[in-house]
Amino acid sequence: MGQRTVLVTAHTRRENALRSARLVAERLTAAGIAVRTLAGEFSSPGAEEVPVSADAAAGAELIFVLGGDGSLLRAAELSRPAGVPLIGVNLGHVGFLAEAEADGLADTVDRVVERQYTVEERMTIDVAVSAHGALVASTWALNEATVEKAARERMVEVITEVDGRPLSRFSCDGVVCSTPTGSTAYAFSAGGPVVWPEVEALLLVPISAHALFAPPMVVSPQAVLAVELAASHDTSGAVLWCDGRRKVDLPPGARVEVRRGALPVLLARLQAPGAHGGRFTDRLVAKWGLSISGWRGRTWEDTGEHA
Repeated sequence: MGQRTVLVTAHTRRENALRSARLVAERLTAAGIAVRTLAGEFSSPGAEEVPVSADAAAGAELIFVLGGDGSLLRAAELSRPAGVPLIGVNLGHVGFLAEAEADGLADTVDRVVERQYTVEERMTIDVAVSAHGALVASTWALNEATVEKAARERMVEVITEVDGRPLSRFSCDGVVCSTPTGSTAYAFSAGGPVVWPEVEALLLVPISAHALFAPPMVVSPQAVLAVELAASHDTSGAVLWCDGRRKVDLPPGARVEVRRGALPVLLARLQAPGAHGGRFTDRLVAKWGLSISGWRGRTWEDTGEHA
């Protein structure tokens, strides 16, 4: 087998993230694993500094991310084209995408060294923007693509569409088109459902809609969602945000189409007992501090009795 290589990246404006990244790099190097770092982030003895480009992660085994979900979304821009899994240590607030917390940093590195992890695919979305019949932008998202009003004092008037058929026209602050991974992000804040990550689906969630019918909707992963801005003269412009990182200005009459992404994002998960769905349930409980007081578990299995 060839030399194992891990790209280590961190939130550069957090000193604790940079300290943690140096510790990770040193521990990996000591284990005989080659380490790459991104130019301008941090340096580590023996690590190779590479420019921030589409090739930064090429040939690597993993991308180790120190920070919050924003740092993981940034690293996903490197991991997706290279087909390299991400593993994150949460140094932010909620950190739904991260696999470990800061107090488990050393154990996480050791388990990576021992290859005690699995890799799962997360669905992405491809996003196309057209205006006056011409394609003006193409981008993608792991969490969500959001059409939002550009002016705080004005709503946007939109027409939503599923698979080429118009669904509803209403005024709103925006519309979120989300993946299951993004269901715990902006879509959740807008009133959308939590969708387990192994469920394949697309979500359409209006934001503060002024309408009788504008519920959050879950549709087939093969569906094509579209949000059109009404072309009327009194409709203000809007913006498209993908994962809160990539922005496209939308003039009146613009059309945004969202479909399942051609490339997934890969996430590395430390090996643990239990089904995937159960692990996500545990993640919800831990991240949101949910009360589970009174839970008795599968008592009927313990006694051999069935309800």
